[in-house]
Amino acid sequence: MGDPGRGETAQERTARWALGVLVLCTLLNLVGRGITDTYAVFLLPLAREFGADRAALTGVYSTFMVAQGIAAPLVGALFDRVGPRTVYGVGLGSLGAGYLLASGADTLWHLHLLVGVCGGIGAAALGMIPASALANRWFDRHLPRSMAILYAALGVGVLLFAPLAQWLIDLGGWRFAYRTLALAVLIVTPLVLLLPWRRVALGRPGYAAHDRSRVAREGTWTLARALRAGPFWALSAILFMTSITTFSMSVQVVAYLVEVGYPPLHAASVYGLAGSLSVVGIVGAGVLAERFGESRVAVAAYTSTVLGILALALVPVFPGYLLLAAYVLLFGTVSGSRGPLIATLTARYFGGAGLGTIYGGITVSMGIGAALGSWATGLLHDLTHGYGAGFALAALAAIGGALLFRSLGDGDRRGGRGTKRPAG
Repeated sequence: MGDPGRGETAQERTARWALGVLVLCTLLNLVGRGITDTYAVFLLPLAREFGADRAALTGVYSTFMVAQGIAAPLVGALFDRVGPRTVYGVGLGSLGAGYLLASGADTLWHLHLLVGVCGGIGAAALGMIPASALANRWFDRHLPRSMAILYAALGVGVLLFAPLAQWLIDLGGWRFAYRTLALAVLIVTPLVLLLPWRRVALGRPGYAAHDRSRVAREGTWTLARALRAGPFWALSAILFMTSITTFSMSVQVVAYLVEVGYPPLHAASVYGLAGSLSVVGIVGAGVLAERFGESRVAVAAYTSTVLGILALALVPVFPGYLLLAAYVLLFGTVSGSRGPLIATLTARYFGGAGLGTIYGGITVSMGIGAALGSWATGLLHDLTHGYGAGFALAALAAIGGALLFRSLGDGDRRGGRGTKRPAG
């Protein structure tokens, strides 16, 4: 709020609204990703309940990622057409109802439908697609940092909800845990819908005029036009490889640590701590990219990821907490750091009324990569009766992501937002 004695200037009022929008999108992002990423904590209780092998159970998470990927462009189109209130309402309703019904699941296909499909729709509608579109409307010079903060919510969500889910499971079982999380989401839904979304959707003063000027200068970016642009496919490929790395690790790490001798709560806490430290890397990536360029920052992050995977793979050889700490620091601090770089470049290349749809189209590759990674690592575990092959898959995908990011280059950072647009 402004100083009552002198009144609030228009600039201060805009800054206050921008901060409020950022906080709101960050919280919704935190809830959507934090709750859905608790599936790794549920893996062993579900295995005992349904007597299913690991590939079948990780298949539920693969369904979740495929559903999220398919829903992404639809969520983007819905946002571009009707605005954030409807999109966030759909997300909260789908997540809450899906998890509430999942608490009574009797077969695996129930979990595929309720945790996989409903959870995937909820995560897409609460995540970076509406958040990045709103951030683009409210931030200009500080867009990279705002994107980094939004992505940082993903790590904080894991930190908060992974140990909470484990505590709820220990308290009343996995059904009780799903029911409690679902009711919490459904209770806050009416409050979120009552917020002033029409004002939120307008953006900063001058945004509409700036957008009209850009359209007159460059034409309107649509998904069909973006599909003919090289950067669209480069960003999609980077997100695909990065998702294989991230999700082939995340869905197995808790079970892996339990099987090598760590207590379940300790394993869940390591998983959550690694996710929480991603905040450091995500925010740092947004700041460092402005100085050193996106590709240099990304290559450094991928290198750290590979070293973290190696540290985790060596835990059975050198038991204790030293290598776990190395994993948390090397893997966790850079987990998600490529996300804000991709989101920022997408906004710079394809900013405008169609950004939500285009970014949704790019994130389809995230769903496919995550589904492939989580399913493949479960299959490799069943075939090899170990985790080494899954770790190798994650490391190779990280190396591929680094090479792809390097090929995209740093040209988009020169001159701030005055980037050269791809031919459409």
